[in-house]
Amino acid sequence: MTYAIGIDIGGTNTRIALIDNEYNIVQRIQFTSDPNNPDENIKKIAEKVNEFNKDISGIGVSCPGPLDLINGVVLETPNLPGWWNYPVSKKLSEACNLPVYLENDANLAALAEAVVGEGKNYRYVQFLTISTGLGSGQVIDKKIYIGAHGYAHEIANMIMWKDGPSHGSIMPGGIEAISSGTAITTRAKKAGLNVNHAGNVNDLAKQGNQFAIEIMNDAKEYLANCIASLIGITDPEIVILGGSVALKIDGFTKEVNDLVQTKVHSNLKGLIPVVNSTLSEDSGLLGAACLAFEKAQ
Repeated sequence: MTYAIGIDIGGTNTRIALIDNEYNIVQRIQFTSDPNNPDENIKKIAEKVNEFNKDISGIGVSCPGPLDLINGVVLETPNLPGWWNYPVSKKLSEACNLPVYLENDANLAALAEAVVGEGKNYRYVQFLTISTGLGSGQVIDKKIYIGAHGYAHEIANMIMWKDGPSHGSIMPGGIEAISSGTAITTRAKKAGLNVNHAGNVNDLAKQGNQFAIEIMNDAKEYLANCIASLIGITDPEIVILGGSVALKIDGFTKEVNDLVQTKVHSNLKGLIPVVNSTLSEDSGLLGAACLAFEKAQ
């Protein structure tokens, strides 16, 4: 039995998993991320990894983008301000004495879906995560499509709404500023609603609050426009949604799927389903292990 390490570095938590080559999570560890001190974070990761006494093929690292995937460098990840231009792969490889492969979190979740998740029986798999942010990844024949410069499917700034809402570094009208959990919550607070997360906004919408209804409808409508555009460009066989907004808000994905079917070419209606992930929060870790095993081969 051989093993890989999957690491998911998020703005809130860093998760580490020892995963065997049958994609069973053997052991997992979690600690609070340090968004301003990457060296300290890497030191903690190395301490945990070095405790695993196994034959480890390599380490896959999931991190929110944008990233320089060619050189293994974090560029301008909004939730990790101290990590900008930080060479994660080099630093972690030196600390653990193992090969390290950095990849966008959405790309790795897409890879996990294509290898062991809802897309395992398909060649062309499209994945989107709708959570704190909004990311996308595509896998073709079990390989991540990264494009010419490693920036394929960095869709957060895909402009869907002229002079639309914005937040952080997201351009006005970017899809992340409309359909992500952060965007939904921010718009609701600006409208004077007392909410803590997107689920609260959805609850108010169900109760008939007009501001909440409008915000949730916008989130679904523009997300459906985005997905229909991706379908028109890349023609996947399945679209899989992950992240807290898609997985925890009852009926969200079904409504988005129904909208998407009204927006694609008539020959594609009903042919490309939009479904929920069944891997939940483990998709990034599993995808990171998939990448490490793939590179080892």
